[in-house]
Amino acid sequence: MRTAFSNAIAAAAIADPKVLLLTGDHGYALFDDFRKHRPDQFINCGVAEQNMVGVAAGLAKAGYKPIVYGLACFVPVRVLEQIKLDVCYQAMPVVFIGDGAGIVYSALGSSHQSAEDIAVLRAIPKLDILSPCDAREMDYAMAHALRFKRPVYIRMGKSDVGEIHQTALSAPLGDLVAVRGGAADAASGGPRTAFLATGSMVKSAMLLAERLGDNPVWSVPTIKPINHAQLAGLARRFDNLVVLEEHNRIGGLGGAVAEAVGDLGGARARVLRLGINDRFSEFNGSWDYLLREHGIDTASLLAQIQTLLRDDA
Repeated sequence: MRTAFSNAIAAAAIADPKVLLLTGDHGYALFDDFRKHRPDQFINCGVAEQNMVGVAAGLAKAGYKPIVYGLACFVPVRVLEQIKLDVCYQAMPVVFIGDGAGIVYSALGSSHQSAEDIAVLRAIPKLDILSPCDAREMDYAMAHALRFKRPVYIRMGKSDVGEIHQTALSAPLGDLVAVRGGAADAASGGPRTAFLATGSMVKSAMLLAERLGDNPVWSVPTIKPINHAQLAGLARRFDNLVVLEEHNRIGGLGGAVAEAVGDLGGARARVLRLGINDRFSEFNGSWDYLLREHGIDTASLLAQIQTLLRDDA
């Protein structure tokens, strides 16, 4: 996924001298190819992320096409006001990349983990939010972002959970993408439960769906906008929608799905939101360790879902 991102921005800069990459003193090895081919389009703004976003907004207003890169704990969390007022209020076409989203910077503590980035951005108007799960979804996200039509945030996890898609995505922006058995549903005698997941949790959702009775899974590469008509269809076809994310269970994908389903009238699915339970990490360790601490490793999720579905039976 990181290679797909690096290749996309290098190709964009080679094709268009107005494409600029701004970084807050991060990501050097990731940008080797970019700096090799277009060193004059690379700007290290130093450890001054708030100023960096202001610079990007000014460059966008002057006709340039800025890509702002940082760790997700800094971009967007540290620079939220600047994203809101300097970029989104004026609808400046700036691309934000938040790397290491979730708890993947596990050894660096809560200061470098980001389980709230989707939540803090969802309420800001004029901003698209994308959360790819593999290299092909990253290609899909970058193809949208590099049109430079509006502000875009791309949430990039640092962990490599493997390939999900076998072919390139062609879905409209906002669509949920079926990745496992998407045609089955309760009305046709199939499973009563469907899984929706984003980012690193798509792979987990596929494993859990198999263990729990051959359930269908949809990947959600776009958090905002999201296809409400598609969500409504799923909510009326299934009894349960299990939403998985490496993010606080408040305000993330689970919140977006619950809000959309809650607006529906009549019979509709119960939304089970599974993510980080609104707390900081207590200890440092490997990414696998932190997943277990927060109860979002596969074994813990399996036990939680079995309990929730049994209570619903």
